[in-house]
Amino acid sequence: MDVALTQIRSFVTVARLKSFTRAAKLLHLSQPALTVQIRRLEETLKARLLDRTSRSVELTRTGADILPGFEKLLQEIETLVHDVQGGSTRQRGIVRLAALPSIASGILPDAIQSFRSGKPNVYFALRDVIAKQVLDLVRNEEVDFGIVGGEVAQPGIEVMFSVQDQMHVVYPAGHKISREPAVTPALLAQYPLIMMAADTSVRTVVEAAFHKRGLIPNPACEATYMMTAVAMVRAGLGLAVLPGSAREIKAERDVRSRAIDDPAFARRISVIKHAGRTLPALSDAFAKHLIGEMRASLGKNRTSKKRQA
Repeated sequence: MDVALTQIRSFVTVARLKSFTRAAKLLHLSQPALTVQIRRLEETLKARLLDRTSRSVELTRTGADILPGFEKLLQEIETLVHDVQGGSTRQRGIVRLAALPSIASGILPDAIQSFRSGKPNVYFALRDVIAKQVLDLVRNEEVDFGIVGGEVAQPGIEVMFSVQDQMHVVYPAGHKISREPAVTPALLAQYPLIMMAADTSVRTVVEAAFHKRGLIPNPACEATYMMTAVAMVRAGLGLAVLPGSAREIKAERDVRSRAIDDPAFARRISVIKHAGRTLPALSDAFAKHLIGEMRASLGKNRTSKKRQA
């Protein structure tokens, strides 16, 4: 069935105004052209929709039955077009993204707030998940872009920006490690540690850093979420190694943190998208805004580059 949008709009307009003359004027068509549109729609549907006399235009029973559906269809199409046009001018629409929980609870809310101050109609659909899930969501195009931790060497993934995030040791206030001149891997290996779960980017970085120095960490507990790890530190169960950007390390009043004095203890944070895909205009605008915020926040040890993996 080949029904044109112009035919539907012509029928709905005539039905609403009950006049071919007024409808033709509103649609900027000649009356003969409008008549052709209605006739073609009736021929396609194999049904008469309007009864027209020299004085009036009335809906047939079939016309009355299909009018609400056509009106709803037109409204949905007009709304969709409006949203797409709004997104292309970066004023309204949806930004879909995935981010590590530490980023989602850290730099991201402030970045969203500053972006929305000039674009209040933007809606953000955020998936805060671990690194592997961020990669999967971007690869499967379930989100527009993502913020992931660790090295990214995945086919079909393009790195838009990356920055180093130095790891910190998190310890209870008054702990003797606060009095050490520097926090080294050898010093950390002497203490029981709260380790992040095996499938997190933090765990991968920490284990690789210890291995690089020929050391074995001393795990005491394991946690999936950083806030849980910080609570375990507060309870005296051990020390934790967490990213310096994580807001969780500043959330507890009785917990402190120090940067680890070793370049191996750093996590790369990357903004990624599906390779070969163009971001929606609104998502592209926010990605650039977020990158600017990340440069300002983590810029001390930054490395920025564009590449395709």
